[in-house]
Amino acid sequence: MTHTHLADIQQMLRIESEAIAQTAVRLEPAQVERVVNLLAACQGKVVILGVGKSGIIGQKIAATMTSAGTAALYLHPSDALHGGLGIVHADDVVIVLSNSGETDEIVAMLPYMKNRGVPIVGIVGNLNSTLARRADAVLDASVDKEACPLNLAPTTSTTVALAIGDALAMTVMKVKGMTSEDFAVNHPAGRLGKRLTLRVADLMHRDGENPTVGTRSSWVEVVRAISKGGLGAVCVVDSGGRLAGIITDGDLRRAIEQTSHDSLAELTGDDFMTSKPVVATPELLAFDALQLMEDRPSQISVLPVVDGDQRCVGLIRLHDIVRSGL
Repeated sequence: MTHTHLADIQQMLRIESEAIAQTAVRLEPAQVERVVNLLAACQGKVVILGVGKSGIIGQKIAATMTSAGTAALYLHPSDALHGGLGIVHADDVVIVLSNSGETDEIVAMLPYMKNRGVPIVGIVGNLNSTLARRADAVLDASVDKEACPLNLAPTTSTTVALAIGDALAMTVMKVKGMTSEDFAVNHPAGRLGKRLTLRVADLMHRDGENPTVGTRSSWVEVVRAISKGGLGAVCVVDSGGRLAGIITDGDLRRAIEQTSHDSLAELTGDDFMTSKPVVATPELLAFDALQLMEDRPSQISVLPVVDGDQRCVGLIRLHDIVRSGL
């Protein structure tokens, strides 16, 4: 990239960033309050309309609002005029995006939206336009010029409209008191969502996947159990199924290495198990289990899982948590 190209790109970015800053100053406080109150009080959904590039921006705003706790969808004005209006109900709020405010499909659709009694919010670049006059609330998205060298391609205007949409979505989210936990419910596949929703019970090995050995089991029985489970560890339980300890394959190897050949026959799991190990419960967040394993002087890679009566109900490995994408 030559210096000239870099200068051009920097100039385009400055034009768009300055336009957003000017918009923040230009917005009419009463109109902003009106729009935020309409959106926060909406009992239905937010229906967003726009044509061309404005339509693409509308799709993104709808996606952002939905993920932030306000149900929203995009509807193309042409589709609205050919049956799509059936999705719009009186308890909805309609947001219309248009730089000119005179787009044919938008103007043709407005009377039918009015007939349905839904409030119309205009995000518009021309406050003297048909859209601005007929909307119930208007946010000024006008720009001095597009970033396009020919001042033709929608660039600055679409950036400003998108920024306004993002600002509305985040403000309404704040008004509704949405928490990070609420946000995570809508993002179960994201890292934040998993941290706040994925639990040990979702990842642990249980029943046949988690063989155990009883107290006083021979080291050979321990070997068989670890081999059968394939988890690199085995839990030791008493006659009531309560956890007595845990043995990793490393514990087993070290015990055999340190025991004389003549004494091997007498070696039991009790001799080298870790008594009172760090444990997890099925209800514990997987992220918290990860912290239990890692936030310690000596990292551990497995946790026994116990219920309220200290009965062993499973085993979870560091590998299981990492593999989940947490």
